[in-house]
Amino acid sequence: MTTTSLRKDAARNWERIVATARDLVDQGTPLQLNDVARRAGLGVATVYRHFATPEALLETVATPCLEALAAHGERALADPDPRRALDGFLSRVVEAQVTDAALPPVAAATTDTLARTTELKKSLASAGTTLLERARDARAVRPDLAAADLVPLMCGVAHAVAVHGGTPIERIETARRYLATLLEGMRLAR
Repeated sequence: MTTTSLRKDAARNWERIVATARDLVDQGTPLQLNDVARRAGLGVATVYRHFATPEALLETVATPCLEALAAHGERALADPDPRRALDGFLSRVVEAQVTDAALPPVAAATTDTLARTTELKKSLASAGTTLLERARDARAVRPDLAAADLVPLMCGVAHAVAVHGGTPIERIETARRYLATLLEGMRLAR
């Protein structure tokens, strides 16, 4: 849902709800709609009118990140260098996972509440699969690496970074280092 189709007061309420949820997610606080309403200074019914479930709200919070990743995937598909395109795409995905607290639970969910979330996740999966196939065809990565391996590998790097901890800048640097090690292991031995 976008705020463009809402009355001005409803659009403001929607924006307050999403901003409050963003703050809670960034703090590591699980989303509970009653808590969001209280913190946003709105009635519970107002929050439920916009978001029927905490999952719908969490997916809405994650949507800008998913949209940015999908756009990056489209740009990566235009890169003529298959290895650089795959490396850049995977790097962006891992960085997003360690910098946007809303992304990991939404990416890991087996079902989606919002159709837009499903659409964006399919776009990302499609881009990743195509980029991997191109890199495999160019003999830039191991032939036994499957598209189904990408998500668990990226989640593994993100989890390792979370365990490592640190400041946001340190987490990004750690993610880049861990991903570089993983990408080196994915390369086809020559």
